[in-house]
Amino acid sequence: MIGKLNGSCFYNLSYFYVDCAVNTWRSSCGTMPERLTEMLMDTWTPLIILWITVLPSIYMAPMNQSQVLPSGSSTGLKRLTEEQRVLNRSKRGWVWNQMFVLEEFSGPEPILVGRLHTDLDPGSSKIKYILSGDGAGTIFVINDKTGDIHAMKRLDREEKAEYTLTAQAVDRDTNQPLEPPSEFIIKVQDINDNAPEFVDGPYHATVPEMSVVGTFVTKVTATDADDPVYGNSAKLVYSILEGQPYFSIEPHTAIIKTALPNMDREAKEEYFVVIQAKDMGGHMGGLSGTTTVTITLTDVNDNPPKFAQSLYHFSVMEDVALGEPIGRVKANDLDIGENAKSSYDIIEGDGMDIFEITTDAQTQDGIIRVRKPLDFETKKSYTLKVEAANIHIDPRFISGGPFKDTATVKIVVEDADEPPVFSSPTYLLEVHENAAINSVIGQVTAHDPDVSSSPIRFSIDRHTDLERQFNINAEDGKITLATPLDRETNMWHNITIVATETRNHSQVSRVPVAIKVLDVNDNAPEFASEHEAFLCENGKPGQVIQIVSAVDKDDPKNGHYFLYSLLPEMVNNPNFTIKKNEVIVVLFVTLRRHKNEPLIIKDDEDVRENIIRYDDEGGGEEDTEAFDIATLQNPDGINGFLPRKDIKPDLQFMPRQGLAPVPNGVDVDEFINVRLHEADNDPTAPPYDSIQIYGYEGRGSAAGSLSSLESSTSDSDQNFDYLSEWGPRFKRLGELYSVGESDKET
Repeated sequence: MIGKLNGSCFYNLSYFYVDCAVNTWRSSCGTMPERLTEMLMDTWTPLIILWITVLPSIYMAPMNQSQVLPSGSSTGLKRLTEEQRVLNRSKRGWVWNQMFVLEEFSGPEPILVGRLHTDLDPGSSKIKYILSGDGAGTIFVINDKTGDIHAMKRLDREEKAEYTLTAQAVDRDTNQPLEPPSEFIIKVQDINDNAPEFVDGPYHATVPEMSVVGTFVTKVTATDADDPVYGNSAKLVYSILEGQPYFSIEPHTAIIKTALPNMDREAKEEYFVVIQAKDMGGHMGGLSGTTTVTITLTDVNDNPPKFAQSLYHFSVMEDVALGEPIGRVKANDLDIGENAKSSYDIIEGDGMDIFEITTDAQTQDGIIRVRKPLDFETKKSYTLKVEAANIHIDPRFISGGPFKDTATVKIVVEDADEPPVFSSPTYLLEVHENAAINSVIGQVTAHDPDVSSSPIRFSIDRHTDLERQFNINAEDGKITLATPLDRETNMWHNITIVATETRNHSQVSRVPVAIKVLDVNDNAPEFASEHEAFLCENGKPGQVIQIVSAVDKDDPKNGHYFLYSLLPEMVNNPNFTIKKNEVIVVLFVTLRRHKNEPLIIKDDEDVRENIIRYDDEGGGEEDTEAFDIATLQNPDGINGFLPRKDIKPDLQFMPRQGLAPVPNGVDVDEFINVRLHEADNDPTAPPYDSIQIYGYEGRGSAAGSLSSLESSTSDSDQNFDYLSEWGPRFKRLGELYSVGESDKET
């Protein structure tokens, strides 16, 4: 099977070759004149038509000899005339398995793409051509008799660039294949029917102000749907339609750069640039697309702060609160953001320690505040020199000058009606408790600090002196005593003095006054408590009868010192005497009975153990012997010592010891049994009742027994004859004691 191209197909292709010639001219010489284009069309068209007319039977060179020329069909080539052989060119031929059709071609008739033919076709109607594959029967239709293939629809290469089809020749009567099926391709030939597009546009870009020429800004990209391989339909060239002379674009890479140096954001911040992309290499006749690029100049710190005025005037009342703002100054900066931030300082002036200046973070104002109290009477005006300096400095522009500015600030202090001022923030006065009524105990002073110097009146805040103990002279502030004082009742008085301006009663000041009442010896000493002493008739010389003490409501500086003595009527009584021992007065018995020993009391004698206790249970008033209760406090005894229960023990002062722990494993019942056994086996135990340590009173108790049964008595000094008067029972008891006395004397 061989394929042959129809003449009309070649005629349509003439436009394509003319277009290629025009593009070649443009790439070398620029735009082709219109007359030359018309001449090309007039020249190419007849030549192609003539070529097709003269060579109506030129065959494409078969791609596969076995598929194109079946056996027995080579005789067709032998019948070629000599002239036709001359026209054939060696090693040149048509590859019949590819056909071409121009896209977007439309006309009144279907487009003839090509023709299929086989040597087996003798010219009769017995051969039938069949077409199958992409678009067969819909887009492409074959004449089954002639083998002509027509395109029935308008084709778009960008939608589908090629179609693969299969051709076969069969017997029309039997439908038996005469040759194996042959596959071929119909390619849609591209034409420049698509304009470039900026799919990512419009664009936004930034570049720092004051940039040098050639600084990169951004890059744009356009796409063309035409064939990028065949011809120049997709070859794009970029240019700037708007935005010159500030920016430029590289024609092939589409990189946008700055074209002017030192573009100032403060002069113009935003630029609107229009970029064009044109295909056909940018030549005439090419299609184009455009996009916009909004370029914004970003700020750099190329401007210093500048005060709006060189001199500022402010006035302030002298009683303004500390930290209160008194005025604002502003240094403007043409830059923005961080580059416009400034800090303020007071660099000179006579009020550098009186005022301070801070920066308002929101408005970038300099706020002047009072740092120390103002006094109109002392200084009426101040002059300051303030400076504003950029915080962030760009070293590239440091040569442009200092990024700071200064201004002068004049502050006038205005007089305010101030309240009176006391000479002291507090007062401390002292007065003796026996001071006379209306006597002056102290004085407070105050003055009006204003220039007008209003007179001052003084008064006492009676909420602090409810008892009206004091008065004050309204004119001179002297404080006097209104009622008597008593240190022992109230040692301190705290009052508040009020000073008021006579010309303006709203101007008031207060001051605390503490008044201390000093002591005088106006109270006699008193005994701390009432005392009632008892003494048995057998009291011994040197025995302590009573300890007394005295108190005094007064409070002398060096402490109290009391002198004790017996009443005048008791001075000559030889039986008692008083001795002062550390403020403690001890009444001693000086009665001598058996011996005339002098009353001698050693300083180191512990008289406390000899104090008679009268709150013991039992024993009566005759039980006058002192005893040591330490044994009761320790059930185990003291160091193993167990006193006799039947005789009066010798006076012993055992050292006080802590409670001994109970031996481990000792049972309370066992402890009591041991004590019972000791008492039962004691041959000297008297027949009368005597105390035995049977009880286990526990550990850690400092209290002893209240019983007086163990109180030892002296039999030698007692007379029991009076018991006979109490009855028979007591008479026998008296006889027993009398017998004891007789035995002792004997």
